[in-house]
Amino acid sequence: MARPNGQIRRGQIINVFGPGALMDLPHHAAIVGGLDTWDWGGDDRKRKIIEPRLLSKIEAALERQGLAMWEPPADSQDPDAPPSGVVVYRFPEWFTAQYPMKGPQGQRTRPLVHRRNLITQTKWQGPDRKKYDIVPLRFVQACPNGHISDVDWYTFVHGIAVEGAEACRRDLFMDEWGTSGDLTEVVIRCDCGKTKQLIIALEDKTALGWCRGRRPWLGGSNSEPNCRDPKGQPTFNRLLNRSASNAWFPQVLSVISIPDEDEKLRGAVEKIWEDHLQYVASIDDLPGERKRAKVAAALEGYSNEAVWAEIERHRGGSSAAPAKTIKQAEIETLLASPDEIGQDKIEGDFHARRWRPAPPLEAIWNKIDRVVLIHRMREVVSLIGFTRFEPATNDIDGELAIGVNRASLADEVNWVPAVENRGEGVFISFKSEEVRAWRKRSEVSKREIELAEGFKLWKKQYPNSKADFVGAPYMMLHSLAHLLITQVSLECGYSSSAIRERVYAGDAGYGILLYTGSPDSEGTLGGLVEIGRKIDQHLRNAIELGRLCSNDPVCAQHSAKQLLEERFLLGAACHGCLLISETSCERFNQYLDRSLIVATVGATGAEFFTDQDLALP
Repeated sequence: MARPNGQIRRGQIINVFGPGALMDLPHHAAIVGGLDTWDWGGDDRKRKIIEPRLLSKIEAALERQGLAMWEPPADSQDPDAPPSGVVVYRFPEWFTAQYPMKGPQGQRTRPLVHRRNLITQTKWQGPDRKKYDIVPLRFVQACPNGHISDVDWYTFVHGIAVEGAEACRRDLFMDEWGTSGDLTEVVIRCDCGKTKQLIIALEDKTALGWCRGRRPWLGGSNSEPNCRDPKGQPTFNRLLNRSASNAWFPQVLSVISIPDEDEKLRGAVEKIWEDHLQYVASIDDLPGERKRAKVAAALEGYSNEAVWAEIERHRGGSSAAPAKTIKQAEIETLLASPDEIGQDKIEGDFHARRWRPAPPLEAIWNKIDRVVLIHRMREVVSLIGFTRFEPATNDIDGELAIGVNRASLADEVNWVPAVENRGEGVFISFKSEEVRAWRKRSEVSKREIELAEGFKLWKKQYPNSKADFVGAPYMMLHSLAHLLITQVSLECGYSSSAIRERVYAGDAGYGILLYTGSPDSEGTLGGLVEIGRKIDQHLRNAIELGRLCSNDPVCAQHSAKQLLEERFLLGAACHGCLLISETSCERFNQYLDRSLIVATVGATGAEFFTDQDLALP
């Protein structure tokens, strides 16, 4: 177990270095400890995040009631304060020693050393009695259920020992024949003469044996017995490069805080629940409690009857999950935003106003329904679990995929970590009738079928995935959001990696929300709001960006069904046009195709914006 002296941001705990994630410290490789190891240095330094709409979704996903959301622990500026932070455990426990030597055939080789054979935390003693540095081995084994452990290198090289025979425990070495690091050029060799290429661990699914359910992020030898795949069969270990991007995928839920009187009351009751309201036995006790200053301030404006109803609901242990999906509730609120009138007073967690342009209007406004300027907004993001090898992305409504076998953040999850970001944004809604008419065109249907065929090929590679094909409207809006992020970052004052997207494509409407936020109390420069006042110009420029890519005609003529490239979830999209920072994208840079937006050099006739739409008045 180790406590690094460095620091990371709270947001990174949610998205990058949560429980079960692998990280490199200055002198150790480590795995981040579970929620049970988190220490705030005292309850007075813990801060609860209140967002009933999100909490109800989390309780439904985890099938547990009475959960809470807490902000990750922060370092105190007081040097005399109790220590706080997140514990990490040393992992892996196998290393390569930086001992200069050549193999039997002149190949580069390094001794494989287990932690038990070290003379200090960072040194190994060689045959010459000198001390040598060690480097954590970059290969471990894991399974799709999130379990992870060191590879049993002795068994990998020699196979399972015959019953009654003594297993070989002579020195092991890692031989490298080339300089590329390709697994075909990496060999694990035993001093007894046995060897095995590391590539076999990838090609043979049984080479690393059955998964034993190891969960080192929960401490010690914690394990989850009977690890099974979705079909109920025992799960085999897979070789994993611990620094690879597929070593840890967070499963995150996020909502935009929107005004709702019921949620305001739930939030008010939650704030004073532990100190006051949990002891209220009947509605007759409320007048006495409201004489307390803290209670009176929290419940101001609410009747005793409404407060008592909320107390009974809260005591029942349910957050009363709303029937509406996350994005449905958000887009309905955005579409209902009042018009901008003069200089409105900006207050609260959510302040959005519809902006109406002055005539004459450009032709592109025939596609746009409305533009909403969000002067102030609050986003709450929570981590509820993680996966390995395959990301468990949310559906297009922002809901968690059903049936995902996520790894747990603790032995028993009673709370989940969350952060809140405050910032600004701009929402562009497109006319539903225009989107539906576009989708009915034969060229669009043909292109959608081709993209859906690519999704089927992807599904064959990931048969355990619960994902569904998102459809052409979502892909079109998603691709347009990426072009817009690239375009507006040139003027709005934020880098493209600081702007994020939320794409809405459902019965409630079609639109794109571009927003930015930070844990800072303000978190806004006003740049995105001003972008919204010139959105027609930025849309035109973004669409022009999509016409031509530096990789055309290869990019424009790419088919999602091409087997050799294995870019099954992408149409005309690459790093030269649509791919952006994954911190900005809600779909891990998947489901993109610029030919759905505008005609390209490999035109399919499926574009949403025609030359007439881009004509100037």
